[in-house]
Amino acid sequence: MKKKEIEKEYKKKIQKLIKLNKFYYEKNSPIVDDREYDTLKNDILKLESKHSYLKSKNSPSKIVGFKPSKNFKKISHRVPMLSLANAFDQDDLNNFEKKIMNYLNQKDYSEIEYSAEPKIDGISASLSFKNGKFINGLSRGDGKEGEDITENLKTINDIPQTILSKDFPSEIDIRGEIFIQNYDFKKLAGKFANPRNAASGSLRHKNPLETKKIPLKFIAYTFGYEKGLNIKKQSEFLKKLKEWGFKTNPLNKTIKGIKNLMKNYKDIENKRGSLDFDIDGIVYKINDLNLQRRLGNIANAPRWAVAHKFSANNGISKIENIEIQIGRTGALTPVAKIKPINIGGVVVSNATLHNEEEIIRKDIRVGDTVLIERAGDVIPHVISVDLKLRDNESKKFMFPLNCPSCGSKTVKEYNIMTKKEDAVRRCTSEGFECEKIAIEKIKHFVSKEAFNIEGFGKKIVENFWKLNLIRLPQDIFRLDYSAIENLDGWGKQSVNNLKYSIDTKKTISFERFIFALGIRHIGLENAKLISKNLSSIKNFLLLSETKRFNDLINIDGIGETQINSIKSFFSNSTNLRVLKDLCGLIKVKNAILAKSNGIFINKTFMLTGKLDGISRAEAKSLIEENSGSIISNVSKKLDYLIIGEKPTKRKIDAAKDLNIKILSQTEWLNMLNKTS
Repeated sequence: MKKKEIEKEYKKKIQKLIKLNKFYYEKNSPIVDDREYDTLKNDILKLESKHSYLKSKNSPSKIVGFKPSKNFKKISHRVPMLSLANAFDQDDLNNFEKKIMNYLNQKDYSEIEYSAEPKIDGISASLSFKNGKFINGLSRGDGKEGEDITENLKTINDIPQTILSKDFPSEIDIRGEIFIQNYDFKKLAGKFANPRNAASGSLRHKNPLETKKIPLKFIAYTFGYEKGLNIKKQSEFLKKLKEWGFKTNPLNKTIKGIKNLMKNYKDIENKRGSLDFDIDGIVYKINDLNLQRRLGNIANAPRWAVAHKFSANNGISKIENIEIQIGRTGALTPVAKIKPINIGGVVVSNATLHNEEEIIRKDIRVGDTVLIERAGDVIPHVISVDLKLRDNESKKFMFPLNCPSCGSKTVKEYNIMTKKEDAVRRCTSEGFECEKIAIEKIKHFVSKEAFNIEGFGKKIVENFWKLNLIRLPQDIFRLDYSAIENLDGWGKQSVNNLKYSIDTKKTISFERFIFALGIRHIGLENAKLISKNLSSIKNFLLLSETKRFNDLINIDGIGETQINSIKSFFSNSTNLRVLKDLCGLIKVKNAILAKSNGIFINKTFMLTGKLDGISRAEAKSLIEENSGSIISNVSKKLDYLIIGEKPTKRKIDAAKDLNIKILSQTEWLNMLNKTS
């Protein structure tokens, strides 16, 4: 996957996460279940671990939950309520255990004992007790502070109000899950999409008398703050919970060895359908509490626990049609239009078929009965076809060799890296000649990270296209507002609002302008790199006249793929007309130059090999913060080559031939007045 596509996918997932959090915590109306949420979160974390340039303040690596609801008083947790890292297969569990053993500097894996606790798909809560009395109860909130839902929690019969046991701690926060049993949910199914949503919505009633009407349950599984708790193992704590009057999960077990964890996992997964409560995985905790304390936490999750998730929600449906969607870069994506089904509380009517190869491999046809899975994807996907139910007269789906929109030939490009054809088939039309591509390009042009024209959404782009009001991006700045005012749904005020939104965006930064053009393989980060290097739109336009595209190869992060895309863009006459017209209608601000008084001013650096204790991204950032610049090739323009562990010999030899200064990591850090 190309960098631009990775960034786009990452941002799309972050935006989806923000949306899900907003519905859950602010609107008290969850729209998906925990399975989809956890998968989405895991996808984001995996992308961040693989690609250091992906960052967001809304990442699950930086936040737990979401800000507490405004409907309830906010109270800080005495000990933060952390989230859990996820595991999806045996390899993930092996890696989890390996990290633990490495951290503890221990080699005997057989000594690790786990408390395996099935994870109920409900709502987390923390209950504070003092001298045996229930004082208050909080929701998770953002992990640091939660909503005071004490009065609602007092309506739950499973929560003891007073505990008389002599060994009960003088102070403790008992934590657990609030849920609704499936049997009880059947009576509420008309009001809520699934049991989890029912528990969430019920728990957030402003009136506790309304909460009392709902048969909420509570299962305890851990503790936060404690004073006077004398136990050594998690399994011992679970036994104590039962003695103190709390309910615990009857499926809890103490297990040694990953193979045994997997056996227990499969046994419980097979039982899921017969349980009277929803579970979405099994939480494995190091059973020894002293080891838990030694391992501590990392980011927003404990090192000593992991949630082993069950397979995603799925359902059976029938393919009514297969449509081909055409994206901004010409990619043809097949989408199955299926008979609507409810999967995990969400009505699904579309399922992605990914690409031509996927259709051929699975032999997917119109009319087929298929297994659909929702696993955190924006669009669910088809897992398999039930061949026993296939109509004898069904025909194989033939992927179009010509674009359904413009009729241009479709091709699979040769990938230099993989030495194979790409799986994706693309329309060969360039610029804005293909109607579907043109519409998607304009949608991209007005999108949030591009021109960000408020009130000019995807539906408006499509409507204005149908009415022939826009055909190219510059048409947005030449709109006939008097004609729009006469359209259904529009009036003088709404037209004035649109005009104001467009007029305020007639000045744009250079990097956002480049990004808005929708050049394939040029995402926002690449656009930033190009803008810093070229400084102004004038220099960008000169590329088409001077044909000095290869000068861009010295920009760290820009490679042949990006350069070829820029060449292709400038070779199209419509694109050149778009550029020329836009420059006459708007103002593109010059790039803001980096700090000019740093210790590395006018110096260029290149990195090779693995650095010790610092990521390459951080090293580059330090260089740029101190007015230096990064280049990607050894040439006479390079001042310093920084070498780490296992550097590329070819780069070192080239640097020596050109008498370029070679620095060890320690020498470079000393230049920064740092120590390695």
